[in-house]
Amino acid sequence: MAKLSAGIILYRTVNGEVEVLIGHPGGPFWAKKDEGAWSIIKGEYEDDEDPWAAAQREFLEETGSPVPAGTDPIRLTPVKQPSGKIVTAFGVDGDLDAAGAQSNTFEMEWPKGSGNIETFPEIDRHEWFTSDEAEAKLLGGHRPILAELLRYLPI
Repeated sequence: MAKLSAGIILYRTVNGEVEVLIGHPGGPFWAKKDEGAWSIIKGEYEDDEDPWAAAQREFLEETGSPVPAGTDPIRLTPVKQPSGKIVTAFGVDGDLDAAGAQSNTFEMEWPKGSGNIETFPEIDRHEWFTSDEAEAKLLGGHRPILAELLRYLPI
């Protein structure tokens, strides 16, 4: 069975232009990557778990803040990633202080083979981007999520 992931693509309108909040993955592999490396805020969940509940949990873990209250979420079509993982995303209209967002962490041996265990944030920075900027920044597998969200919005 394919791994499942649920996430939130937070959006807002500034001066008539849609912006989305996305995150840059932490850890040494991603440190020097930018375009095509960013992600919606998401994480894995189990088959018997509600995707909306999982998306809210992951948003809290990866931003340090609950999903902003307000409008109903837009459930987007699940998208199969190149890895085979299936991502179910929800568009949510809201705002968040990107500079103040803080992610949970993970540990890994670094440098590899050193026996040294280092701690890294899952998301090392969060930023708001216009939809055009976000399209360039997002992982290829996440771009269809952004495209579908934009079809729902009056822009």
